[in-house]
Amino acid sequence: MKKTKEKASYNNSVFKISAVIIALFTIWGALSPKSLAKNASAVFDFTSYSFGWFYLFSVACFVAFCLYLAFSKYGKIKLGPDNEKPDFSLFTWISMLFSAGFGVGIVFWGVAEPLTHFANPPFDDIEPQSVEAARLAMRYSFFNWGIHQWSVFTIVGLALAYFQFRKKSKSLVSETLTGIHIKRGRKSIKKTVNILAVIATVIGVSTSLGMGVLQINGGLNYVYSLPNNAWMQTVIVLVLLALYLTSATTGLNKGIKILSNTNMTLVILLMIYFLFQGPTVFILESFVVGIGDYLQHFTEMSLYLTPYSGDSWVHDWTVFYWAWVIAWSPFVGSFVARISRGRTIREFVIGVMIVPPVIAFMWMAIFGGTGLYLDLFQNTAIADAVSKDVTTAIFVLLNEFPLYTLFSVIIMVLIAIFLVTSADSAVFVLGMMTSDGNLNPSNMVKIIWGVLLAGITIVLIISSGLTGLQAASLVSALPFTIILILISISLYRSLSNDRKIERTNLQKVQKKAQ
Repeated sequence: MKKTKEKASYNNSVFKISAVIIALFTIWGALSPKSLAKNASAVFDFTSYSFGWFYLFSVACFVAFCLYLAFSKYGKIKLGPDNEKPDFSLFTWISMLFSAGFGVGIVFWGVAEPLTHFANPPFDDIEPQSVEAARLAMRYSFFNWGIHQWSVFTIVGLALAYFQFRKKSKSLVSETLTGIHIKRGRKSIKKTVNILAVIATVIGVSTSLGMGVLQINGGLNYVYSLPNNAWMQTVIVLVLLALYLTSATTGLNKGIKILSNTNMTLVILLMIYFLFQGPTVFILESFVVGIGDYLQHFTEMSLYLTPYSGDSWVHDWTVFYWAWVIAWSPFVGSFVARISRGRTIREFVIGVMIVPPVIAFMWMAIFGGTGLYLDLFQNTAIADAVSKDVTTAIFVLLNEFPLYTLFSVIIMVLIAIFLVTSADSAVFVLGMMTSDGNLNPSNMVKIIWGVLLAGITIVLIISSGLTGLQAASLVSALPFTIILILISISLYRSLSNDRKIERTNLQKVQKKAQ
């Protein structure tokens, strides 16, 4: 039986085509890194400016659609049979969501983003490193890590879980388009959608892996004066490769579950310690004010662009974030769907779209808020240090506290665990996507994807660093944004049709009873 499954994986055209495309891209970067870097920069500029409006408008619509589903008549529908119970406890479920979703991103940007906006405010009329700049920095940090990001994950995860557990479809992104009746070329369209989903997943995950690797290397350089170069970053990637492949072969209920719970516990302990070790009242007040500003300016920020001034800030930050999470969404959506069987649509939307952002806001307020406090009231120069090297941001902040070396090591371990968890989850999902929806893909397929993932991460880091990672996300996200729109239409139509069928059956039962 095992041999049959293994053979089926290798004979899958989605596996072959997507693996070849990723392998060719990796070879290009390895043989001609300068060429890749040049093209990556040009593509980043073109895509962010030409399609920034499309990313912003689409994600704003996804937020509205998810909230509508949660609080409408569809909210009570279960992702599975009506008597199904959730597979995981609430704490484990939230831990797995946060770890796979953007745990490594929030550790990377938790200090770097608020301090960067503080030094270089989004609006020209705000004086850098002023009180107004600090408040605006926290508002936009909350926005960029708020429910907009998670609405994208929610759309994909909800559609996959609904069609997989409620309609008994395969666990493939293409199956979420079942609600749209395609007359011609159905098989080819489905295959193309699955290939695009795989490519977007690899690029999205490699972007996060690359950021985490750059931060680990930045920390090792800042704390221990180890080299900060491509060779060191390659070594870090290879160490992570060994760790996440080991974890990936132990199964969902062991490796990923244990790592996710460890991550969440570390995050909570760190937040509690620095909440009371830092400027506690300032942190709590900045958290409350940040939430207020976030809600007050929600619509404005959702659709904010600068066509009249030509300023690039929104393209460099918000547009990139939306593209990044769209590229990341096939993986996170597939993983979230896999662990969410038995929950209602309302539970799913609230748990996936609202709870992780609240945790992110707390992290931002504690670590980013502390950095702002130290620069505003104690004349430190954390913002200046961050402007020189964003990868060292959290380590520069930790240098202002006791037990600096210990906490720096803990942060690096936390980043590593987040990276291993994300890569582990991604390898599992990629195996699933390229094994015709098999919920238990073979270890060999997972190993192949694990190696390709490491390869493309190394190539992007060496060729063009952060710019290359950002450009890759923007490009891979563009076609998948269109697919997300189609997924939303398909999900709504299927839910609506199911409600009509239920209503018709209920009327028939009532007539018979009369």
